[in-house]
Amino acid sequence: MKMNGAQIIWECLVREGVEIVFGITGGKVIPLYHELPAYPIHHITMRHEQAAAHAADGYARATGKVGVCIATSGPGATNLVTGLANAQMDSSPIVAITGQVASGDLGTDAFQEVDITGITMPITKHNCLITNVTELAQAIREAFHIARTGHPGAVLLDVTVDAQMGQCEFVYPEAVNLPGYKPHTRGNLRQVAQAAEMINQAKRPVLMVGRGVIVAHAQDELVELAEKAQIPVSTTLLGKSAIPESHPLSLGMGGMHGESYTNLAVQQADLIIGIGTRFDDRFTSAAHTFAPQAKIIHIDIDPAEIAKRVRVDLPIVGDALNVLRELVPLVKEAGHAEWIEIIDGWRSESHEHSRHWEEGEVLVPQYVVRSISELTQGDALMVSDVGQNQMWEAQYYIHNRFGGLISSGGLGTMGFALPASIGAQAGCPECTVWVVAGDGGLQMTIQELATIVQERLPIKIALLNNGYLGMVRQWQEFFFERNYCGTPILGPDFAKVAEAYGMAGITVCEKAQVGVALERAMQIDGPVLIDFRIEQEHNVFPMVPAGRPIDEMIRRPKQV
Repeated sequence: MKMNGAQIIWECLVREGVEIVFGITGGKVIPLYHELPAYPIHHITMRHEQAAAHAADGYARATGKVGVCIATSGPGATNLVTGLANAQMDSSPIVAITGQVASGDLGTDAFQEVDITGITMPITKHNCLITNVTELAQAIREAFHIARTGHPGAVLLDVTVDAQMGQCEFVYPEAVNLPGYKPHTRGNLRQVAQAAEMINQAKRPVLMVGRGVIVAHAQDELVELAEKAQIPVSTTLLGKSAIPESHPLSLGMGGMHGESYTNLAVQQADLIIGIGTRFDDRFTSAAHTFAPQAKIIHIDIDPAEIAKRVRVDLPIVGDALNVLRELVPLVKEAGHAEWIEIIDGWRSESHEHSRHWEEGEVLVPQYVVRSISELTQGDALMVSDVGQNQMWEAQYYIHNRFGGLISSGGLGTMGFALPASIGAQAGCPECTVWVVAGDGGLQMTIQELATIVQERLPIKIALLNNGYLGMVRQWQEFFFERNYCGTPILGPDFAKVAEAYGMAGITVCEKAQVGVALERAMQIDGPVLIDFRIEQEHNVFPMVPAGRPIDEMIRRPKQV
């Protein structure tokens, strides 16, 4: 059957299982959009291309499918860059399709021409420029295969306008043959057996779990390993919700703003089993100070991540699910009662300092986040932004839903949460989706409130509003003589802005109003923004100063 390039693109997307795409039209994708009404794909029109990439990212993380975003050439394409880098760093499978000037105009600085494949080469898993309609089907098939397999990531296809309009005989490529791309998904059995022996001999083991466990859907195997060998489980920020955080073996997040007992456990462990984690600097701090008493097992699907930052005693390259399925039967049942008792002692001491937010009448962020956690019973799909709000969400929301946290980890992109929540809610319409954001990050993508209303998405937004770029202000307070240069920010009446866009807006200034506002938000059949006017100079504790070992924390003061 003969088709033009635009039809081939949509036909291939349908065959790849795509149901929703996020984008903004423009001059060099008009042919593509012209053909869209004939296909069963819902297009969500975003208000900025960066938001389209974040929405595709949020969709991918919430559903496990490949997210798709579309932009025109020039500024449309360059606006995707931050979202592509964010998805790539956080192992989120997305495919971006950009329009490009006609092939005959390439290299002439034509109107809205940029070399987007050159620009995005360092921040994508794969990209290519397509100038001939006959190349399209194979390129799309390979793009989805690369995005979703192995170490997932971002792929960009730049399609010239003449390739979109040209015609050829369409044949869908059922097979993909990429000789240079063969992800290694099964761990070496000898190394797996060695890992089991190291675990069986350990006296103070700790599991360190990253997003790779969530990507691999290895939650059951992780819990089975932890329970069988009685190993406490720490997580990275993006590993949160790989194990229910109400589980007695869950230590929650470690690292720069991790709980003190988690960091103490890691630093005094004699064995660290890292699964699906990069051992990034947010968790390890200075690599040479990390877990000095421990041998380290590193399990990851990407060989480039093994021993990249920390010394590794036993590397295992493979998918977390496959490796754990081989490992668990070889591990002996163990107690580690003495080790767990020590950790529980640290945990009790930490909790004595961490509950003061319950006292008094001051509106503090911990109370807001924990109230959302209790109201939703830890089962909401939470989307957090970046900064202090991100850390308070990670510390005080008890995630019991597998994969229940979507956040920007590696790139730390402010403005991520609002558009990412659009993708998450669109992909999982049955889920309760909550956004936790600060007033700085929200204002970076606040225009997407219009998208939420237009799409009738019942997203609930908890705005932790302190009038500062809070995390930078905190560093200025601690390490730069309280010189708050560049961090105070003026915001609008956010509730009125929400209402202007057509959604419910609520302002909360007192602690006693929190529960009522949250209940009301849950009862409203539609989107809601709650502006929580929290204490302005409130800080995130614990905190590990830059370059210090993770057990040398600035602990929570007795009153916070």
